[in-house]
Amino acid sequence: MQKTRLLLTSLTFMGLIALAGCSFPGVYKIDIQQGNVVTQDMIDQLRPGMTRRQVRFIMGNPLLTDTFHANRWDYLYSMQAGGSQRQQERVTLNFDGNDQLVSLSGDFMPGTSRDEQILGRDGSPEQAPTQQQDEPAAPGSLLEQIQRDVDNVETVPVPTPEPLETSPQ
Repeated sequence: MQKTRLLLTSLTFMGLIALAGCSFPGVYKIDIQQGNVVTQDMIDQLRPGMTRRQVRFIMGNPLLTDTFHANRWDYLYSMQAGGSQRQQERVTLNFDGNDQLVSLSGDFMPGTSRDEQILGRDGSPEQAPTQQQDEPAAPGSLLEQIQRDVDNVETVPVPTPEPLETSPQ
């Protein structure tokens, strides 16, 4: 009886020690980020014909510059959130002999925002839902005047910025 109790106690103690080395749910695991953070806004600002200097201003320094491919810059970003599977994104920019941006390739493409994809939008400006009024505004009322002002508003196109000067300094 004494030996059984001692054996049972020692097995329980050994089991507790072995269990203490295991990972319990709720243990904090850090997020691991590596590389250049590239956002869709950065990609949308890139235009063909931009100089390396302009691209570096928007994107930052490339993570990889290959000695054998001097006209190619690679931006890599990987994220592993708290023990989950690692996600990696890549963008490659190509320049011509005049140090001007020719093309880009990778996980980001111009005009396709991942935030908009998640929200189910296609990138076009969202139209406000139309509200149907039961009764039209009374003639001469403040509501009718506001509606008339809104209907007569002229839209002004947003100017697109000209590329920066490409003369070397």
